[in-house]
Amino acid sequence: MPQIAQISETFASQLFWLVIAFGLIYVVIGRGMLPKIEATVEQRDRRIAEDLAAAERARAEADAREEAYRAQVEANRAEALKVTQAAKDAAARATEQRVKAADADIGRRVDAAEADIRAASAAALADIQDVAAEAAQEMVAKLAGASVPRERAAQAVRAALANG
Repeated sequence: MPQIAQISETFASQLFWLVIAFGLIYVVIGRGMLPKIEATVEQRDRRIAEDLAAAERARAEADAREEAYRAQVEANRAEALKVTQAAKDAAARATEQRVKAADADIGRRVDAAEADIRAASAAALADIQDVAAEAAQEMVAKLAGASVPRERAAQAVRAALANG
């Protein structure tokens, strides 16, 4: 094989060009491209860290706002309960006053009605006594044929009602 026989003659030249090619690749990639790639990666990492920090700050701010919102909702709820309770109390007091006024009015009406009933009862009793006295006079006149004075008949009726 002729290629193997030529190795010793071309080996030094190939080794020289191999070192030159790797040196050139090292200089181009290692000194030119690699720093740019590293800078891009560092910039990306820095940007990710900044974004994460901004997201954490935004989350903390959102948590603080949510807590403030919840506190405001609780304060509003407590105020609404106070207003509702005050309205209930005012309505209860107003109703109680109306009931007391109605009760007093009913009491006055009952007292007036009882007085009217007592007056009517007394008038009826007086009328009954008058009618009974007249009836007694008429009975005595028809039965005994005697005349009894009105006052005496009224006394007899009163005495009978008192015993009765």
